[in-house]
Amino acid sequence: MSTAINMLDGVKPNPIKVTRDVSLLSEEVKDINLSVVDRLEALEDIINLEVGDTALLRLRNLEREYGMRQLYIKFEGDNPTGTQKDRIAFAQVYDALRRDYDTVVLATCGNYGVAMAFASYLSGLRCRIYIPSTYHTERIEEMQAYGAEIVRVPGTYEEAVMTSSREANENGMYDANPGGSNTPLQLKAYSEIAFEIYDQLRDAPKYLACPVSNGTLLAGVYRGFVNLYKRGKTSRIPHFIAGSSSNKNPIVSSFNRGLKHCEDLKPEKIKETSINEPLVNWHSFDGDEALYALIHSQGAAEPISDQKMRMMTSTLLKTDGFKVLPAATAGLIALLQKHQQEPFPNDRYVAIVTARN
Repeated sequence: MSTAINMLDGVKPNPIKVTRDVSLLSEEVKDINLSVVDRLEALEDIINLEVGDTALLRLRNLEREYGMRQLYIKFEGDNPTGTQKDRIAFAQVYDALRRDYDTVVLATCGNYGVAMAFASYLSGLRCRIYIPSTYHTERIEEMQAYGAEIVRVPGTYEEAVMTSSREANENGMYDANPGGSNTPLQLKAYSEIAFEIYDQLRDAPKYLACPVSNGTLLAGVYRGFVNLYKRGKTSRIPHFIAGSSSNKNPIVSSFNRGLKHCEDLKPEKIKETSINEPLVNWHSFDGDEALYALIHSQGAAEPISDQKMRMMTSTLLKTDGFKVLPAATAGLIALLQKHQQEPFPNDRYVAIVTARN
């Protein structure tokens, strides 16, 4: 018998206040009497107002505690629904509108579903969200508040992705799941994070750390820095560090085993908790892309325990006043662990923190 999982990881941002400007732009996006070009221009204006340009913040107190120089977090909690997922949600809703779809379909365990529901709501698209029947997240109410239809299905998250993708393909709806044909679009959306970091640092950091699950975030930011380096904008590509739950993520496992391709884990050996759920899976849909980034940046991958993630959440609140969810700290912890194993030289280091509490 399956055990119900209470999704306490769900981000709890302040209620989203849609400004008058965004409301007016949203009405333009929804107006089918306007040309597609005009509707897309209005949606692009919403994206420019609401998504990205998140804060890059220096953790001076944590620097002192760990004996580091210039340690930054890229705080993706500044996005409207509280995570980096808004970046790919709005990018895919834009693509769906451009290609004349009226419904988007996806599977989620929480945060991505809220981002897609919100982006769809502002764009006038229908949104069908598949959630495994054993998963319970407080964010379902938010999804429904933005008009999303919730579909409960048996099995794991990975199986929900496959079920929802099949329905999208069979019924002419837009498949917004990770992996497959949408991977380039999602990677491009996340590559903007690299450009934003460059805008503030004027070069690439020596190391860049990410929490990883499907691997799309890490792979996209890597692509962004490769682009900057090839254009002569940066002097280097960062070494990438992946942090994820101990023995429960294929990317970390495959990298540390020296594999060239991401190898699935055995589903029956995966145990989710309210802390690690955003990070664990038996199949990472963009695992090969993320593994490639780790290998070619001469990076590292660190397994992180629930206890360490919980402790880092408390530490960030105590030392620098940031309220973030435990799973969002996995990359930062991995970076600090590498520093403790062999102290880093004085340089600039960035960890992406993906969610706020």
